[in-house]
Amino acid sequence: MTSKLEDYKVNIRIKLSAIWTAIMFCYIYGDYFELYVPKKVEGLLSGQNMLDSPMKLLLATFILAIPALMIFLSLVLSTKFTKWLNIAVGVFFTLFTALVGISSLTEWRAFYVLLAVIESILTATVVVMAWTWPKVKIA
Repeated sequence: MTSKLEDYKVNIRIKLSAIWTAIMFCYIYGDYFELYVPKKVEGLLSGQNMLDSPMKLLLATFILAIPALMIFLSLVLSTKFTKWLNIAVGVFFTLFTALVGISSLTEWRAFYVLLAVIESILTATVVVMAWTWPKVKIA
């Protein structure tokens, strides 16, 4: 007797939400691992870091809140809006993450570049999946 593994079709919304979740984990791990880079903690304690003003910190918070919100928004917004929002946000973060990754290329930040590559692949996948959103045939 042979058996086949059971498989279910996963809704596109759940797939997109899962990808945004993976992206957020990469962002969180990147920021956490960066604490191990020499002189990073000293810079945080002394205020000598790239987020050295309230406005920069607010901007960084806004940018990183978007992918976190996409986990939820991909599940609850209208289909058409969700599709185009995922395409727009996915394109933005693919380019943004690629630029950040390229600009971070140093020996101590190789981990950051690797995560940026993974994040760029994931956000590009969001764009492709949203662009090719399955259609329902109407009789």
